Amino acid sequence: MGQGESLGGPMTVWMTAIKGMGLGLAIAAPVGPIGLLCIRRSLAQGRWIGLATGLGAATADGFYGGIAGFGLTAVSDRLMAQAWALQLLGGLFLVYLGWNTARSTPATAAAPVTSRGLIGAYGSTFLLTLTNPATILSFVAMFAGLGLVSAERGPWEAQALVLGVFLGSALWWLCLSWGVTFFSPYLTPARMIWLNRLAGAAIFSFGGVALGALLIPSP
Repeated sequence: MGQGESLGGPMTVWMTAIKGMGLGLAIAAPVGPIGLLCIRRSLAQGRWIGLATGLGAATADGFYGGIAGFGLTAVSDRLMAQAWALQLLGGLFLVYLGWNTARSTPATAAAPVTSRGLIGAYGSTFLLTLTNPATILSFVAMFAGLGLVSAERGPWEAQALVLGVFLGSALWWLCLSWGVTFFSPYLTPARMIWLNRLAGAAIFSFGGVALGALLIPSP
């Protein structure tokens, strides 16, 4: 196989990027603890904090997509070997976030957006998403279903795939974080209290389920 063929033609690279965007959207769209956290932060702290929250998850999705896309089986195996510890950390983190969210008092005025706040929102969801190494298995399964798992893939295709996954996931978080803020004028302080309680209880429950699953022996 020649060098030009191994790198993949421009059309192949573009199609791979588009498929990657579809995968990123498919992974990010289901409402889970990150989605609830993004919604709650967008309503309570503004769309930019909500977007930073989502971009942290999108970066982690791109990281795991890269592991699957580049065929880094050694890294994948190492992460899966630590799945129990990572799930424990993720579950505890969700319980902590849920508890704090449920107990938080709605702000009477919008807090100014600072770089520290953006970095904190981004970093928390990046680390939280990384504690779910089973995401790699989701990407591998989807890659295989779309015929994207191949040892013949050139480096440009693999990079386009990872970039597409990130952009697809980021697009979802952009739409979610900015979309929900249209409802913020209708949220009175009393309603925000109940929103915090419901979101906190749901996030806490996700953490409890993750921790409870660790007690179930593997078949």
